[in-house]
Amino acid sequence: MPELPEVETVRRGLTRELVGRRFESVRVGRERVARRTSRDLIELGLEHATVLSIDRRGKYLLLRLDNDCTAMIHLRMSGQVLIQQAADAERAHSHVVAELDDGRRFAFVDPRTFGEVVVVQNAELHSVCPELLRLGPDPIVDGLDAMDLWATFSRRRRRLKSMLLDQSVIAGLGNIYADEVCHRARLRPDRASDSLNARHVIRLVDSIDEVLVAAIERGGSTLGDGQYVAIDGMSGDFQNEHRVYGRTKQRCDSCRRGIIRRIIIDQRGTHFCPVCQR
Repeated sequence: MPELPEVETVRRGLTRELVGRRFESVRVGRERVARRTSRDLIELGLEHATVLSIDRRGKYLLLRLDNDCTAMIHLRMSGQVLIQQAADAERAHSHVVAELDDGRRFAFVDPRTFGEVVVVQNAELHSVCPELLRLGPDPIVDGLDAMDLWATFSRRRRRLKSMLLDQSVIAGLGNIYADEVCHRARLRPDRASDSLNARHVIRLVDSIDEVLVAAIERGGSTLGDGQYVAIDGMSGDFQNEHRVYGRTKQRCDSCRRGIIRRIIIDQRGTHFCPVCQR
């Protein structure tokens, strides 16, 4: 958490509010947020730079700047990117704070400090952030080819959910949406990936597209901890559409017969309906 729909919601908000804006004074608090480079490089890279565009690869935000630098932001467990009014009180755990040229404030907030901000020269981006090169196709940016995915599944005998969580296979899916996708595709998350046929994988790809598009339209999912919010501090509401995730021992809304079960896959709580997902 946050996953692709949440990060895409943040990207769209930042594209609307931050592109064309210039960072003025920049302050970096906790050293941990700058652990991949340094506080100084974040401050020097952002100060007086104008945002040209904002991209997303999987769960990574990429702010393209006019000084030949890119700012990479990964929210991980509890990171938030906020655009605030100057009069707003600064949030606790604001680890990167920048005044904008229109008087507003940019803030990277992260209570658990697993997230990070990196600012590097464009030519050095992949040497500093090599994991970007290892990402699989992004379902929203690139689309998914069902036959390519079927070939990947056929070569590796792993549980289906494990494959969906592998960022080198598909970029952006996490625990919530992997469960929701498997349910809509009517596939058990603990099924062996190499047991799927072409029809199963086509159904899976259709479900990935359906779930992610719907979740983005609803602003993502904000769970009970309230850690994910959009750039204006507003919660998403796709959690109200979850069919299995977090619904252990409740009746399945799809078939009205099954009771949602919870098992552990890759140390992740995994939810499914034993009637719908045989």
